[in-house]
Amino acid sequence: MGKPTGFMEYARRDRRYEPVADRVVHYREFVIPLSDAEVSEQGARCMDCGIPYCHQGCPVDNLIPDWNDLVYHGDWRQAIDTLHSTNNFPEFTGRICPAPCEASCTLNIDDVPVTIKTIECTIVDKAWAEGWIKPQVAQRRTGRRVAIIGSGPAGLACAQQLARAGHQVAIFEKADRIGGLLRYGIPDFKLSKKLIDRRMAQMRTEGVEFHTNSHIGVDIPIARLREEYDAVVLAGGAEQPRDLPVPGRELNGIHFAMDFLTRNSRRVQGVFVPDEEFISAQGKHVIVIGGGDTGSDCIGTSNRHGARSVTQIEILEKPPAQEDKGLTWPDWPNRLRTSSSQEEGCERMWNVATKGFVDDGNGNLRALRYVLVRWDRDADGRWQMSEVPGSEGELRADLVLLAMGFVHPVHEGMLDELKSSSGLELDARGNVQGATEGPKAYSTNVDGLFAAGDMRRGQSLVVWAIREGRQCARAVDEWLMGGSDLPR
Repeated sequence: MGKPTGFMEYARRDRRYEPVADRVVHYREFVIPLSDAEVSEQGARCMDCGIPYCHQGCPVDNLIPDWNDLVYHGDWRQAIDTLHSTNNFPEFTGRICPAPCEASCTLNIDDVPVTIKTIECTIVDKAWAEGWIKPQVAQRRTGRRVAIIGSGPAGLACAQQLARAGHQVAIFEKADRIGGLLRYGIPDFKLSKKLIDRRMAQMRTEGVEFHTNSHIGVDIPIARLREEYDAVVLAGGAEQPRDLPVPGRELNGIHFAMDFLTRNSRRVQGVFVPDEEFISAQGKHVIVIGGGDTGSDCIGTSNRHGARSVTQIEILEKPPAQEDKGLTWPDWPNRLRTSSSQEEGCERMWNVATKGFVDDGNGNLRALRYVLVRWDRDADGRWQMSEVPGSEGELRADLVLLAMGFVHPVHEGMLDELKSSSGLELDARGNVQGATEGPKAYSTNVDGLFAAGDMRRGQSLVVWAIREGRQCARAVDEWLMGGSDLPR
């Protein structure tokens, strides 16, 4: 806890953003940080609530009251050690995590939770600036070799933990640079890629090998890795996008959101993308289908391209402006949220279902046909969707971005190879089958083959990926050595 009466003495303050007009002309991070003194004051607001429900909201098990108290007392050095004890990459979560911990904060009952995410980010940024974060090189080597497929947050966390346990660890990434969707899927204005490069330098010193342009199951058979390494971890993402099979889907101008985002990020980061492959929103009427974070990133990127208009449509009902605390707290509430990208300019529409796309006569997209829908509960209490008669209409569209989430990992290639050669089991949703508890935690049904992150659990948050990567590392260490000193 911080100061016992701090939550009554100090108002909640959070980081601010650069003005919209200033930030939409570049791809740099635009958050304006608080001063150390302001952050210490915010740490003082952490109250003696008895049961720290913020722990319930934090998948990575951050010791939130502990480092809030340390920041309040000015012990930043101990704060970063406490933060790193549960989270390998707080500079990632401090920027792109939606902060379910704040929703669970006791002070959120009055809508003024502790600014946990800001405090976390300030701790790690200060620690890097002061030079406190150093490689943690294992004192002994085990001689065991582990291959990790995928370099997103799950793969990176797993690799770092195993390297610190003394194993020889190699990460295999299909893209040309390390980071998974952190690298190209999340826009630079939300997460500077220098942060990934800095962690890579630390991990290289700790003994982690990085192999890019290594598409396992396509360029390199998974069987080769299983022969050359003592254990293999599947830590790729859930990258199969949800499609929209309606009339006109084949028209030019309709793209998956991640194709749009990754090609833009490559150009921003200096990677050559031919003009014929680049997807530009400049001067276009853009429609983003899907109301989540990926859709929000499409909005921010489209505005930076200079789109003529941006409209975001969502099939679900508009969330309430304020949740019922008595029913939701300390769980994550369904409430209306407005992202920084949405603030930059877009029209938002709810209860909209896409019926098809309209051809301009030359095979190009001209408009989106829609119908309004309503949601009602049936006799069993389940939500059912129905169309509103007479509500059909069209929206002008030159570019449509499908941001409706991801259904499961890509099966073609590596997973199909493992299914045919080793009988790898998938769950009912198409993810790699694997439990998180018990003696077979994070193991697949194939001996020596483990799975963690979105590939195992499906599309999720960065904090869940880091948690699973860390826990998988312990499971692998136990399997290799018969025991482990890594944290669970």
